Amino acid sequence: MIDLRYVKKLIDIIDESTVDSIEISSDKGLKIRISKSPQQRGAVQVAAPVPMPAMLPAPVPAAGRPTPAEGVAAVAEGEAQRAEVARSSALEVKSPMVGTYYASPEPGVKPYVSVGTRVSKGQILCIIEAMKIMNEIESEYSGVIKEILVQDAQPVEYGQVLFRIDPNG
Repeated sequence: MIDLRYVKKLIDIIDESTVDSIEISSDKGLKIRISKSPQQRGAVQVAAPVPMPAMLPAPVPAAGRPTPAEGVAAVAEGEAQRAEVARSSALEVKSPMVGTYYASPEPGVKPYVSVGTRVSKGQILCIIEAMKIMNEIESEYSGVIKEILVQDAQPVEYGQVLFRIDPNG
């Protein structure tokens, strides 16, 4: 049975603090989540397309072949564009709260995930500690971890990207 006075007190505390949300679980499987901002579970956030700058033709040397320096720049530019395309197709897992990021359940233990790990929707990726409460962060997507953008025991902000997951990987 839920004590409504307890829930009301929690709501009042959250309203008066800078904490955005809190989640509490009991031994009997009861889970209470209180959040100031609305949150849609399983919602996919899609970035708006970024307009590409107009491409001007490169000047061609008299011999008609690029110089070695121009050839190296073209290769590096092509690789950077491919990396950007791969990064844009990855799905981002963002921090749902302000707190401290932990990669493993306790110090000295193997992290939940690493780059290259195949994850499924609902799998635990990390822990974010907020106000002495350890919040397990679950994957919203299935795929392969392509990037981990935070270090263990690093503070994180609400909405900060923690992981990039390739759904096709």
